[in-house]
Amino acid sequence: MSYQNAPEGDGAMVAVSMYGTAVARDGDPREEEPGDRRRGSHADARIPFLSRRSTRIVGGFVLPLILLAAWQLASTSGAFNSSQLPSPAMVWEAAVDLAQRGLLGLYVAISTQRVLIGFACGALLGLVFGALVGLSRLWDIFFSSTLSAIRAVPSLAWVPLLILWFKIGEESKVILIAIGAFFPVYTTVAAALKHVDRHLVEAGRAFGLSGVRLFTTVQLPFVLPTVISGLRLALAQSWLFLVAAELIASSMGLGFLLNDSANNGRTDRLFLAIILLAILGKLSDSLIGLLERWTARRWG
Repeated sequence: MSYQNAPEGDGAMVAVSMYGTAVARDGDPREEEPGDRRRGSHADARIPFLSRRSTRIVGGFVLPLILLAAWQLASTSGAFNSSQLPSPAMVWEAAVDLAQRGLLGLYVAISTQRVLIGFACGALLGLVFGALVGLSRLWDIFFSSTLSAIRAVPSLAWVPLLILWFKIGEESKVILIAIGAFFPVYTTVAAALKHVDRHLVEAGRAFGLSGVRLFTTVQLPFVLPTVISGLRLALAQSWLFLVAAELIASSMGLGFLLNDSANNGRTDRLFLAIILLAILGKLSDSLIGLLERWTARRWG
C-alpha cells in the first residue's frame, strides 16, 4: 500500500500510523509488535498487584519512611550533635515556629511563584527556538553554535550581571530561572525534531499537509514524549536556578531561608528548607506527569 495512492480524505491516517501501526521501510504498514509498545506500564499491568494505584502510592512512601527512621536513629544515637544533625522533631518544631509567624507559607508561595513564572517563560522560548532549529536548516546554522556556547555558562555567572541590570528585584530572579528552563527544552525539542522519521514527513506532504498542519499532525505527536521529558528537566533546573538566585540576592524565599539558616547556625531550618524544596519539586514534577498522561490519551 502506498500513501500516495490513498484517498485524500485519509490524511488523518498519517498521524494514526505513527502509533497504531509501524510503517516498514517499503511503505507497507504492519501491526505493531508487543515489543514496540512502551514497556513500563504494560509490564506492570501483567501483575495486578503492582498495577493498582493504591499500591503504587503506598509503595512510594516506603523509602521515605525508611530514610526518616534512619534519620531519627542517627540523630538520637549520640554520633552527631543537634547542630550537625537535628532530629525530625526539631525540624518539625522549626516549621511550626515559622508557620506561626507567617513566614513559612510566604516563603513557599514566593519561591513557587518565581519558579512557575520563570519556567513558563523559559519553556515557551525553548519550544519556539527548538522548533525553529529542529525544523529549519537555516535557523539551525544561525542559532545552534551561539546557543550551545551560552548553555555552557554556569548559572552563578549570570547572577552578578542580572543584579547589575535589574538590581535585586523579581526580574533578575525570574530571568535567571527562565535561563535555566530554556536550555533543557530547547535542546530536547531541537534534537527530537531533527530525528523525525522522514518517511512520515513525506507521507504527510503527500496528503497535502504542510507548515503548521504538518507540524501539529505528524511532527509534534512524534516528538511529544521527548518534549515532556524536556519539560521535566526544565522544571527541575528551574528549582536549581531558583536557589542560586535566592542564595545571593533575596530577602525572602526558600533559597533565602537556606542562606540565612546557614549564617545563623539554624541547622533545623536548613533541613526544613531542603525538605520543602524536595517536596515542591516532586509536586511540580507530578503536574508534568499529569500533562504526560493527558497527551498520551490525546495523541497516543
